[in-house]
Amino acid sequence: MPSYDFKNDPTYKAKREPGIIMVPKMRFLTLEGEGAPDALSEEQTGFQKGIAWLYGLAYGVKFWDKKHQAPPGYAPFTLAPIEALWWTASGKDFNLNDPSDWYWKQLLRVPEFVDEAFLKAVADEIAAKKKDEGFHQPALVDFEEGDCVQILHVGPYSAEQPTIDAMHAYAKDQGYVLRGKHHELYFGDPRRTDPEKLKTVLRQPVEKAA
Repeated sequence: MPSYDFKNDPTYKAKREPGIIMVPKMRFLTLEGEGAPDALSEEQTGFQKGIAWLYGLAYGVKFWDKKHQAPPGYAPFTLAPIEALWWTASGKDFNLNDPSDWYWKQLLRVPEFVDEAFLKAVADEIAAKKKDEGFHQPALVDFEEGDCVQILHVGPYSAEQPTIDAMHAYAKDQGYVLRGKHHELYFGDPRRTDPEKLKTVLRQPVEKAA
């Protein structure tokens, strides 16, 4: 039986020097929200709740065949990294000191055999078991970015700006203009990983300048 090995997808590979890649259409579980990803208190943020819902659904899809009839086209798959698109309500550049201006869209890749009907069945079962209707919130979308510039950032999320600047400068030097939303792919758990060792792939859609 074929399988989906997302962790070895070449679009998830990046170096500490920027480069141009082409990102094809992929299928994702998605959830939108606003505000900072990290909590300033013990209460979970919407971002943290979203990650729990997305991964809960992905695990439900992954192991569905253990207790149920597998859907058409089912194949084993490795879990992909959580991703997020970021933008501001004001349209201004990100200000790390003003998370009230931040908006985000989480993405978690799933195989193409996942359709609306199958996702609903998975969500219904998990929501009932966990007594949490939040599992019905994520949507299923196909998303294609096309040409992008991307780079690997190693270190705290709060120290990304110089890496982002280098990525943008490279794209412009290569004759591209920026478009779309800032995209981050997270490798490693910030709760368990030294911030200096966190790895984040930073990505920005681009197009050739006219």
